[in-house]
Amino acid sequence: MVPKFKPSPLRIRSFCTKTVQQNPHHWPIKQITKTNFNESLSEIKNHISSSDFIAVSLQNTGSFSSPWHRVSTFDTPETAYLKAKFAAERFQILQFAICPFKLQASKVIAYPYNFHLFPRDELKMGMPSYSFTCQTSYLTAMAKEGFDFNTCIYDGISYLSEAQESTVKVRMGNPMAVDHATKSSSSPALSVADTVFIERVRSRVKHWKNACTDSDIKTEALVTSLRKIVLGGEQFGSRPSMTIDVCSERQVQLVLKMLEDFSDVLVPLIIPAKGGGTQAVRAVLTSSDEDKDLLKRELQTFEFEQNKRVRGFREVIDLISASQKPLVAHNSLNDFTFIHSKFLAPLPPNMNEFICSLRLAFPQVIDVNYLLKDIGPVKKMTNISATIAYLKNRFFAPIEMEIPNQANENEGKIHGHNVVKICQLFGKLCSILKITPDAIESSDDFLASAINRYANIFYSLPGSSQEPTNEEIRGWTNDKRKVSCEDVVFLWGFRERISAGILKNMLQGSHEVFAEAFNVRMVDRSCAIVVFGKPGLSNTFKNVMNSKAVSGPLREMVSDGLKAAGYETYQRVCSSGLWESALADALDKTLASHNCLSEAAYETKQSEIYLSNELINLAEL
Repeated sequence: MVPKFKPSPLRIRSFCTKTVQQNPHHWPIKQITKTNFNESLSEIKNHISSSDFIAVSLQNTGSFSSPWHRVSTFDTPETAYLKAKFAAERFQILQFAICPFKLQASKVIAYPYNFHLFPRDELKMGMPSYSFTCQTSYLTAMAKEGFDFNTCIYDGISYLSEAQESTVKVRMGNPMAVDHATKSSSSPALSVADTVFIERVRSRVKHWKNACTDSDIKTEALVTSLRKIVLGGEQFGSRPSMTIDVCSERQVQLVLKMLEDFSDVLVPLIIPAKGGGTQAVRAVLTSSDEDKDLLKRELQTFEFEQNKRVRGFREVIDLISASQKPLVAHNSLNDFTFIHSKFLAPLPPNMNEFICSLRLAFPQVIDVNYLLKDIGPVKKMTNISATIAYLKNRFFAPIEMEIPNQANENEGKIHGHNVVKICQLFGKLCSILKITPDAIESSDDFLASAINRYANIFYSLPGSSQEPTNEEIRGWTNDKRKVSCEDVVFLWGFRERISAGILKNMLQGSHEVFAEAFNVRMVDRSCAIVVFGKPGLSNTFKNVMNSKAVSGPLREMVSDGLKAAGYETYQRVCSSGLWESALADALDKTLASHNCLSEAAYETKQSEIYLSNELINLAEL
């Protein structure tokens, strides 16, 4: 079992202690666009390879379309993921900052890069995106920071996901070398049709090969052209080749098996069909073993250049994935749903499948929020800089930032500072929690187990922020508490622009269930949640709302349109993708179609959520 780390006690800071700190606005962050992307790849690869961790930070075109779409403290991990999935599928990434860094005692050595991206359809195939959504507040914030939208659109780096790359290669129809995975290891029994097919192909290949290699036969140009038409000969670059049409993958394997008899001079290639599968097998004739090796090298070079052209920025994602280094973020659920959607594959339908899929590419993802919660009570922090300042005043854990000057000369506005602040915050938290190599007297295995304790936790965080500025987060507070989903009821149908306090006053005295302690929080202008303090009261309230026995002030509220539903209805809203602008409209549509679906199918696996007094806004109650 990994031990629980305890932070160092508060110590009075010495006035004679000097910590070297750079002004964040003067940090040299290399800006990467399409112009200097290829020339920077080898440098980035070296820094990734030599780093301990890699911090990531994204600048997106938006995060949520309506207030209730944002991940909140009343969300379970599953509903939080569904909200993040919806955002990732609608919005785009315009800036992707990475920062490979090392931790050496109280020093962070960082190599930050900020990539300007734009999903340009360079291959004219409608990928990576025909369109995307923008949130005005995000674009306004980027404009105030001096973001150059012209550079982004005209010089931003495009990209394709792994899934899109596979589709593009099939559509392009370029011949591909045959690898061992393509060839079948088994030799099934041949049918009569198989035998006839393979002998006919063998005869064609043999006559074509002999015609190409027999130098004693001198023919006129017309006869040569006729022979090419009859035998199916053509050119692959400067070498003769022959295309063999196939109707099934079985025929592909039969042809490849037959061509092994001519492996001394023939190199087989696969021509993919646009609809998937294989359209034909092409046999290329070489003049010698040296020429055959040269052809294979040419094919490898061609494939490398094609991959480079097709993948774009995903080359960097592949380098990060291949390094298997721990990644550090400050809003991991939001960031990595975007990363999965844009660079790996379409997002899976649920949280468990998402985590399993993501870990294949990135085994360790660490969210600074989870390190932050372990140092004890933390006041509300509006951004990373404020969090760093708070820790600096409370704990003696000086961190020196060393960033080699690698920025381009005269490159104008520098963006991507947030990724360096994440490195700084992570270094400070590791020092406080004593989990850095130089801060603990132990082995690397101990460090690995310490890091693993905080890795791959993507549940929604109480107080995590998704505001327009990319660096905004909130710390964990002491007044958070667990609440069972069964004790939460969604209310809607009241008049608009009502406050939580007024709604609570209206509910008090309307029925005996409200004689016990309960809280109210507005989700958006159309809907609120009621949290009952005593188990069972929520079911009683829902039963009363659905019965004809409702009386008193509550009856008047129901007659005016008040409605109620349990947490399973809200979960069904998220699962069904009913992302209406008002939650009340989505709940109405869900209830209208609830007879078609089983309630049990939407039973939440996690029966508890986190709520805090601050987020419930007790001042309004």
